[in-house]
Amino acid sequence: MAAACLSAAFSLHALTASATLKPGDTAPDFKTQASLGGKTYTYELADALKKGPVVLYFYPAAFTTGCTIEAHEFADAVDEYKKYGATVIGVSHDNIETLTKFSVSECRSKFPVAADENSKIIDSYDAGLPMHASMANRVSYVIAPDGKIIYEYTSLSPEQHVGNTLKAVKEWAATHKPQ
Repeated sequence: MAAACLSAAFSLHALTASATLKPGDTAPDFKTQASLGGKTYTYELADALKKGPVVLYFYPAAFTTGCTIEAHEFADAVDEYKKYGATVIGVSHDNIETLTKFSVSECRSKFPVAADENSKIIDSYDAGLPMHASMANRVSYVIAPDGKIIYEYTSLSPEQHVGNTLKAVKEWAATHKPQ
């Protein structure tokens, strides 16, 4: 019986274990539809990186409790990220129509959210939710302007994503001159 319980525990751990990209990895480039303040446009990671570091965060679904909390926290911190030359973008498998509403109400028109309906971006960042890989797990990355990932954090709890990524952006900024 104890062996069966131990086996089940290891199996559960495997389902929640993260296979995300790590610091030092090259961030996959992407181009997709995004919405900022209710206006839809084409977002390109390569263009955003020309302006400075990018905080790319994945979240499971717009308008859910944890994702709403996280969006509010990122919206509240956008001006602090800007002080260090960083921008923020959220990505989920939601369609652009849903995200257009989410960008205004929950993101408070402070940062864009991007649609990844076919989960290609989620897959390229190994950010799929265990047992439902087409949906994003709650994963945050900080990507330096050279396209290298400098920070990764995975937790379904939304509470530490902003604090952790902001710390990583500040540390990066302390060793790099503004562009």
